Amino acid sequence: MTQNNNTSKPVLDHLLELRKRFIYSIIVFILLTAACYPFAETIFQFLLKPLGDLLQSKNLERKLIYTGLSEAFITYLKIALFSGFFLAFPFIASQLWLFIAPGLYKDERKILKAILVATPVLFISGVIFAYYFIFPAAYGFFLSFESPGGISSLPIQLEPRVAEYLGFVMKLLLAFGISFELPVLITVCASVGLIHSRTLIHYWRIAIVIIFSIAAIITPPDILSMIGLAFPLVVLYGLSIVMVRLIEHRKNKKEADICLT
Repeated sequence: MTQNNNTSKPVLDHLLELRKRFIYSIIVFILLTAACYPFAETIFQFLLKPLGDLLQSKNLERKLIYTGLSEAFITYLKIALFSGFFLAFPFIASQLWLFIAPGLYKDERKILKAILVATPVLFISGVIFAYYFIFPAAYGFFLSFESPGGISSLPIQLEPRVAEYLGFVMKLLLAFGISFELPVLITVCASVGLIHSRTLIHYWRIAIVIIFSIAAIITPPDILSMIGLAFPLVVLYGLSIVMVRLIEHRKNKKEADICLT
């Protein structure tokens, strides 16, 4: 297996190509962000749906407020930026692939291609899991602190600000999306020889403690959200061990074939 002749190009040519692909990615990101902005309110309503459904099931009427003149505009702008990047990621990944792939060996290209495919799939899986399973549990926990009040006490009701709600939602979505990238991270480390399956198996107890600690830090302060993140991460850790074993098996088989030849 030989590398592509593009590796012999001068450094300046590589930098110019990198600059060109970076500019293409920025242009696509800006265009998609602009295209998403008119739909920002619709996207925000979609993000509000888990809370709205829970409130409706409890026959509660609540509203979101904004206390700054530009708060709603900034919130919609953030939604457009996030949506634009989300939609632009396949194009950005393709530009990264086109820049890096010519200088890689055949096996390395296969690994990079698998990573570029697995990254958005796992991220979306984490986002979906958070949206449909974690949000209802977290909202139910926070709504439990409401109080109807009485003769000598005032009612305590939830009326979140739009910016705070978006910040909360985006934090959880990003936390779950990025956390679900654990198999990709471990597979990459195994591919370059930084991690071995026997190490992952030997330190599995420490890994579980670390996973639960991270889950406790990045999730809301309720036990359901913490377990909701920690449990799938433990499963993904086990899946990572299987993936690393497969990588090691392929490496050992390749080395054996080389020795025989």
